[in-house]
Amino acid sequence: EVQLVESGGGLVQAGGSLRLSCAASGITFDDYAIGWVRQVPGKEREGVACITTTDGSTNYADSVKGRFSISRDNAKKTVDLQMSSLKPEDTAVYFCAAVAPRCYSDFDFDYWGQGTQVTVST
Repeated sequence: EVQLVESGGGLVQAGGSLRLSCAASGITFDDYAIGWVRQVPGKEREGVACITTTDGSTNYADSVKGRFSISRDNAKKTVDLQMSSLKPEDTAVYFCAAVAPRCYSDFDFDYWGQGTQVTVST
């Protein structure tokens, strides 16, 4: 059974930072790209970032470029999303997701975690 478990969400003031972590199990970690997608109630999911194992390449949504950074630890089977200079519009539920074998420009994924809430206050 594939499991993607997110942690690290919470409440932060605008301009602050937060680090999300995703722990994966049930997949051959090295064969999968791992990413983050966020969703605000009533709106469509928005791809945020993705990282591929084979070459370490990354994709970012334009809205987070320069502020968010994605990294992975293949030994620990974890992927982190470091979020800085947070804005109220970054408020959403953030989902960890996985797809084989690489990231796609449309942030399409096969497996999803349960999500973690990130709230950025003014």
